[in-house]
Amino acid sequence: MKIAIIGAGNLGLAIAKGILHSNGATTMYLTKRNTAEIQEFEKYGNVTVTSDNRLAVQNSDILIFAVQPGHFGSILEETKDLLEENHVVISTITGFGIQKIEEIIGSDQFIIRSMPNTAISVGKSMTCICSNELGKKRIDLAKAIFNRMGHTLEIPEEQMQAATVICASGIAFWMRLIRATTQGAIQLGFDSKEAQELAMHTCNGAASLLIESGHHPEEEIDRVTTPKGCTIEGLNEMEHQGLSSSLIRGIVTSYEKISDIRKG
Repeated sequence: MKIAIIGAGNLGLAIAKGILHSNGATTMYLTKRNTAEIQEFEKYGNVTVTSDNRLAVQNSDILIFAVQPGHFGSILEETKDLLEENHVVISTITGFGIQKIEEIIGSDQFIIRSMPNTAISVGKSMTCICSNELGKKRIDLAKAIFNRMGHTLEIPEEQMQAATVICASGIAFWMRLIRATTQGAIQLGFDSKEAQELAMHTCNGAASLLIESGHHPEEEIDRVTTPKGCTIEGLNEMEHQGLSSSLIRGIVTSYEKISDIRKG
């Protein structure tokens, strides 16, 4: 695949690394205003670093845009005359809808929106994907790209804001839960380094159990709770203090905020 990543900032470079480390590109163009910061990527041999977005578009089939929202429209305007039937436009820009993209480049283009999270830098992103009508013909291609860096789920575009809360903001929510577990472990006598190690690997194990088994969380909870045991006692106390309801309220509050931002 001939891939261009327009906007090689933190997210763009994370995507580039995921693709390159899995040998997912025949050639790759990386664009950035200050190319000195990303020059080292040319060591891969099949990577060209440039500040010329038009050059990158001309020499690529798959165009992954990872620029700031305020710059996206002007970059599309700058390059739209170069778009041909082989091009697939993949946007990672939050809040920039498909209709808005179509207004600039037309609806006769393969347009896909993707919403990865910061775990993409370690190959563990939960990436949500949607497309315009024509883009449905290339949705499997987009999944193949982002599956190299985690897991993908195709959803309707109207759910992208909710997915941003669950997947992107969700990273922060889970970090806070891991931090709280770490603090609890310190209170029980572990030093801070050991406590964090215990917390993060236990969290990783819990998620992996569900991913590998396909079980409902309650099924795995039942495996570790015994009558009058310490696990059920702890779980019940957490629920009495509002653990589940606080999480749900936090998620809904984040969604209400992102909806207000979108309206503004």
